[in-house]
Amino acid sequence: MKKILRLITTSLCIALITAGCSSHTEKPKVENKPPVELYQDAQKLLQSASFEKAKDVLEALDNRYPFGEHSEQVQMDLIYTYYKLDETALALANIDRFIRLNPTHQDLDYLYYIRGLTNMEADKHFFQTLFGIDRYNRDPGYALQAFKDFNRLITNYKDSQYAADAWQRMVFIKNKLARYEIAIAEWYIEREAFIAAINRAKIVLNNYPDTASTEQALEIMIDAYDKLGLEQPKDNALAVLKLNYPENNLVN
Repeated sequence: MKKILRLITTSLCIALITAGCSSHTEKPKVENKPPVELYQDAQKLLQSASFEKAKDVLEALDNRYPFGEHSEQVQMDLIYTYYKLDETALALANIDRFIRLNPTHQDLDYLYYIRGLTNMEADKHFFQTLFGIDRYNRDPGYALQAFKDFNRLITNYKDSQYAADAWQRMVFIKNKLARYEIAIAEWYIEREAFIAAINRAKIVLNNYPDTASTEQALEIMIDAYDKLGLEQPKDNALAVLKLNYPENNLVN
């Protein structure tokens, strides 16, 4: 029995020593180069769109030389890399950390722009990306946050080179949010929850009056008021519909 125990103990020691040796001799994922060389490597990888490899080099730079000459640019490049790799949580966490630590940085407009883009990407559904399906009726949380990011950019940095694109993206998001409210209103109509449907339609009229969903919102309100037997509100909605959409079937 003692011989067996000695054999087991000896085997475990050999295994541990072997494991220790292999861990010490294992090559690091990123070579131990001077920071300037690593930074140059990262830039080449970014230019060639090798984002996975660029991420490894940039993370090594950020961890090994957190106060290096290019530390702020490394952090911004890392944020961009996370965005390109669809690593939403890491991108957003690093953006928020950078803004918190550098509240007066000259490139904050860029960071809010990337934050908006990241939230827009997070809003995309797998099926929309793969099959081109527009899933406007899903939870709009990320879309709302993206809208806020772009709005902050164009409000605080009107002359930013990213402002024009941010504005166009806000228009897109606004239309999407309006269609979301219409989808919910229609769902309520099907279940005869007419007051809830009216309230959803009002959100479109109040928050997104310049979108294509306004006409549908008025149609839903007219239908719901009719079902509830509320003639005066129905007539008011019909008047607004006729004024803005004279070709609509409900006013002819």
